[in-house]
Amino acid sequence: MSLPPELPPSSSSSQAEPSSANPGVESPFKSSGGLRRILNALRYSLRGLAFAWQVESAFRQELSLALILTPTALLLPLPAMRQLALVASVILVLIIELINSSIESAVDRISLDPHRLSGRAKDFGSAAVFLALMQCALAWVLIAGPVIWRLMTGA
Repeated sequence: MSLPPELPPSSSSSQAEPSSANPGVESPFKSSGGLRRILNALRYSLRGLAFAWQVESAFRQELSLALILTPTALLLPLPAMRQLALVASVILVLIIELINSSIESAVDRISLDPHRLSGRAKDFGSAAVFLALMQCALAWVLIAGPVIWRLMTGA
């Protein structure tokens, strides 16, 4: 499986001049809107998901779990809002994992040399994933646990 193509490079200056083609825009890679922007955003999002699947083992593990838990949540005899809470807790883990991977990539792009601030940024991202996983587990124990227990024991 080949890697997705790279996105266009961003401006190297933090104070980039607005594009003459699109005044007021900080980056020449930003579009002004419309259907083309929506289609490009969809393409970039799908490319990001495919790349995460290819290179991030934690994302693959969490997505695999999501593919089990999401249908399970929808099949449990629960009110729709509780089903939504279960599914949202799973999706939150995926979102935080993608953000964590983004932080790690940006830090590694800057330098692969060990630095306390680089380590701190990566640790913060890891802690965010951990908290999302704990929140997901708690939601499943409190919301789905009693229902699954009743279904398994017949009580």
